Amino acid sequence: MKENSIIRIHDCYILRDGKIIKEDLWIRNGVIVNPEQIFYVEQAEADHTIKAFENLLIAPGFIDIQINGGWGIDFSYDSDNVEHGVKTVAKKLLAHGVTSFCPTMVTSDKDKYAKILPKIKKAQGGPEGATVLGVHLEGPFISLAKKGAHADEYIRNPDKGLESLEEVYGSLDNVNIVTIAPELPGALDAIKGLTKKGIKVALGHSSASLAEGEDGVKSGANLITHLFNAMLPFHHRDPGLVGLLASTTERQVYYGIISDGIHTHPAALRIACRTNRDGLVLVSDAFAAQGLADGTYRIGPMAVSVDNGRAYVAGTKTLCGSTTALDECVKTFKESTDCTLEYALQTASLHPAKALGIDHKKGNLNFGCDADFVVLHPKTLKVMSTWINGEMVFVDEEISITNIQLNAKSLTR
Repeated sequence: MKENSIIRIHDCYILRDGKIIKEDLWIRNGVIVNPEQIFYVEQAEADHTIKAFENLLIAPGFIDIQINGGWGIDFSYDSDNVEHGVKTVAKKLLAHGVTSFCPTMVTSDKDKYAKILPKIKKAQGGPEGATVLGVHLEGPFISLAKKGAHADEYIRNPDKGLESLEEVYGSLDNVNIVTIAPELPGALDAIKGLTKKGIKVALGHSSASLAEGEDGVKSGANLITHLFNAMLPFHHRDPGLVGLLASTTERQVYYGIISDGIHTHPAALRIACRTNRDGLVLVSDAFAAQGLADGTYRIGPMAVSVDNGRAYVAGTKTLCGSTTALDECVKTFKESTDCTLEYALQTASLHPAKALGIDHKKGNLNFGCDADFVVLHPKTLKVMSTWINGEMVFVDEEISITNIQLNAKSLTR
């Protein structure tokens, strides 16, 4: 595609500003542009026009902020081949409409962080795979009592605040999110230090009371890691971290939630979204078994058994990650809550973008935003094609001979 070439996707259904509208989508240099600027100011026309999206829906690309791996890849384990592993997963995610993601590392030993973190670099997506937004570090600064599938021998307290984290992680250059339990000694200082560096903090794997959770938010945290899982259950006298959904904190608290049909009951999904609609962020929390059959896998140092799609720490009934991709989570969420199509799609696009502070570029299809989008069947939500920076990077086999592919391929001639 030549620089400054203008693409016009003609007469299509678009999710924009929470509504599905029918109009043209204009793209230049990988960015969505205002056609009025092109028509009336520049007095230019489209270089390429695509007319192949009738009865399909163009929605913002999905953003997965918590994903441990997939297709046999574990981001926390194979330190020698981590670059290849991230690229493999990034490529596979395109078929699921994911255009950006945060590779997630679970609690590991210090040596693993030293070997793996420098190799998972932030990277712009394209035909080779989804954009890498930065690493999500889930642990080891978590509650031993709410460790879930995390190895207890590596769990520790951030006694010295940010210094404790830097001692364990080494460089934080490639990090986007850190999950931390706010009740731990030194945690609030660590949260403040991370926030000053522009790193988002999620509260999770925690035994925190509501007051301790609110202190974490006041210190800079704006996320909750997989709501309801690995935290105190809701109690009417002290609702714990769950209570942050209805707390009077000054900032919007976003919360990841796993709607794979296993981790969270449909009623819990309904309670969450009716309590705090704007904060709900769908995450896959998928691990190495994503896209593969039942069997034996691992997540970091932990051995995992998958039976009928349910992943457990080997020899236990402790759930440890999902085998479900984010597009399937969107479907399950919509079915469970009977919410609108527009809202369901935003929970996997606009909401995570807002949580990360990147909604001026990603998570929506407003003018000036990156042309990262997914073409969906509006009824089944099947991913038909995925686009990054205005370039088609995936097309479903069932429509490989339709005008979508033929028109898109013509753009590169």
